[in-house]
Amino acid sequence: MPEKETIERAREDAREGKSPSTQAGEFVREEIHHIREGKHGASSTQQAIAIGLSKARRAGVKLKPPKKGTTSEETRRAAARDTRKARSSGRKKTSFRRSRAMLKRLRREGRSAASPQALARQARSASAKKAARTKGPARRRAAAKKAARTRARRG
Repeated sequence: MPEKETIERAREDAREGKSPSTQAGEFVREEIHHIREGKHGASSTQQAIAIGLSKARRAGVKLKPPKKGTTSEETRRAAARDTRKARSSGRKKTSFRRSRAMLKRLRREGRSAASPQALARQARSASAKKAARTKGPARRRAAAKKAARTRARRG
């Protein structure tokens, strides 16, 4: 269950008109903090990010499942399931045994997945480079303008 502050920060991002991925970033950030403070571990940086994105979807962030061919069918199904879970009003409580088993499993994982080096490696990954490349000059320019407006407003 995400912390109240995280949900509030994500809602604030939504009110400010920020993209769903920015809103979801708050949940990923929380997950990284959990690992760093020793609440639990993760087998990889990707797993830590995936847990955060799943929490975001379940909290109601309108984050689309990954495109076909970019990830496994199982991952796409899980993302769609998380989105459905957010829409359904009947929130069934996870069984105590299952939640405890999952936490025990995560606690046995390492903590290095949230290290600054691991996160830097993830940020420089091929997919991040591709995202920067495929944005195109027009959208890059629009993003730069938006960033400048934001800086001017906050400055």
